[in-house]
Amino acid sequence: MDFQKDLIVEFDSEAANTRKMLDAVPADADWNFKPHAKSMSLGRLTGHLTDFVGEWAMGTLTKDKVEFGADHKWEPFVPASKKELLEKFDKNLAGTRAALVATTGAAWDRNWQFVYAGTAYLNDPKHKIFRDAVLNHMIHHRGQLCVYLRLMGAKVPGIYGPSADEM
Repeated sequence: MDFQKDLIVEFDSEAANTRKMLDAVPADADWNFKPHAKSMSLGRLTGHLTDFVGEWAMGTLTKDKVEFGADHKWEPFVPASKKELLEKFDKNLAGTRAALVATTGAAWDRNWQFVYAGTAYLNDPKHKIFRDAVLNHMIHHRGQLCVYLRLMGAKVPGIYGPSADEM
């Protein structure tokens, strides 16, 4: 079994599904919309979804460790428009896919860590990190976006079959 080939196929499919969901965000959406006080804003959530074909995925594929000190000031991407959101997603996708194809053999078995303030929050083989912290994480947040779209009255696209809006 060639698990890299499987990861490429899965990445291509899930990235396309995520792109479809991002494209369903209405052009006039309120980027500050939150379904609950503890929820991310729509802008923050959609910006985070670009990380899984962008910086987060690239850091997983091209490095063995991502480390931030306690004083690190991370500035999340929050799009100002649907156009900006889709442009960033599309721009990041090509580079990440190329890095995925270039990650072969023993590189998948190397340990990968995410360390913040001296604590390793993720510490597993790269193949597990890519599946869990990139692919599954993207799917999780895409599911959240589905709920946001429904609550905003937008049409929800089908992902693994038709949605109620497509039947």
